[in-house]
Amino acid sequence: MTTGRRNGERALVTGGAGLIGSHLADGLLKEGYRVRILDNLEPQTHRNGKPAWVPKEAEFLHADVRDPRALRPALEDVDLVFHEAAYGGYMPGISKYVEVNSLGTARLLETIRDENLPIRKLVVASSQAVYREGAGLCAQHGLVFPESRPVEDLARGDYAVRCPKLRCGEPAQPTTTPEEAPTGGETVYAITKAEGEKLALTWGRATGIPTVALRYSCTYGPRQSIFNPYTGVIAIFATRLLNGRPPVLYEDGEQTRDFCYVEDVARANLLAAATDALDGSAVNVGSGRATTIRRVAQTVAAALGVAIEPVARGEYRPGEMRHLTSDVSRIRAAGHTPRVDLETGIERYLDWIATQGDVRDYFAAAEEVLREKRIVHRAAAAPRAVR
Repeated sequence: MTTGRRNGERALVTGGAGLIGSHLADGLLKEGYRVRILDNLEPQTHRNGKPAWVPKEAEFLHADVRDPRALRPALEDVDLVFHEAAYGGYMPGISKYVEVNSLGTARLLETIRDENLPIRKLVVASSQAVYREGAGLCAQHGLVFPESRPVEDLARGDYAVRCPKLRCGEPAQPTTTPEEAPTGGETVYAITKAEGEKLALTWGRATGIPTVALRYSCTYGPRQSIFNPYTGVIAIFATRLLNGRPPVLYEDGEQTRDFCYVEDVARANLLAAATDALDGSAVNVGSGRATTIRRVAQTVAAALGVAIEPVARGEYRPGEMRHLTSDVSRIRAAGHTPRVDLETGIERYLDWIATQGDVRDYFAAAEEVLREKRIVHRAAAAPRAVR
């Protein structure tokens, strides 16, 4: 059952100048909504300030979700809230993740509740990072949800995901991960996204305001920042290759992810706002297709016409998942189907990068910071041949 769009409704998009938020704002305007954007223009992402793609038809507030004084006017006369604002990736901060992703979400929810604002629906950006590890298939035990891989194994170059059942420990073959899989990620970003998601869904049940948490797969596409060296693997690979440098792979490069084009993710948000079929739920948003990180690097290189192979130096990031592909049955049943495949999406992203002028490699300096902060480690042995 769908509630449908109501003429003249106003939608607030926090983080509306960013990758997903800006495409969502475009889609809302096309659907006839009045749009208000709240964005703090995080310098790591928006090095040159407010980007040109912020639509002139939208009201823009340069403000921060952590600031309670900014939230009340941002929520004035708002019917729908899309909470996209987040601090993401493998950046070395800890407190800032907590402040933006956990406290920022809490303050948004608190303002709506305490001011008794007539919001009719809240859609929150969650992440596939909330999962502990992707689902697996064990020859003996069937579908299993493995534990996060021990750092001791990673340090030995053993990257296998193993069945968690008692006295089993056999390698588990990757399969799609349903929403019922255990959550509680092993990075600071993952922890705070899991907190924000749980806060929002619990708040929705308590207040009676329909709330949906969309667990995005790896989202990419035009407007993904070329300045941020800590997040967006396709952007990082592209900027490296354009500067004649090889993409850097962690582990052995055979880990897999689900990549979803940004316009498909924006459409998922519009669907979540229009239907009540997803209310009160955490919902995977992705392509349902697994791609190795090595293959992504090779696809970007081929699309650029650059004959540079990626390099794997035996480095790893504790807490990173080995395999994660979203089971998208829930959102597919509600009417959402991805339209853009990875190869087409990469070509569109690279076409956009070509319009951005001088493109620098910011990752080279950033990777030294990641090592210094002990976010990236080097294995003591060569990686084993595992899936």
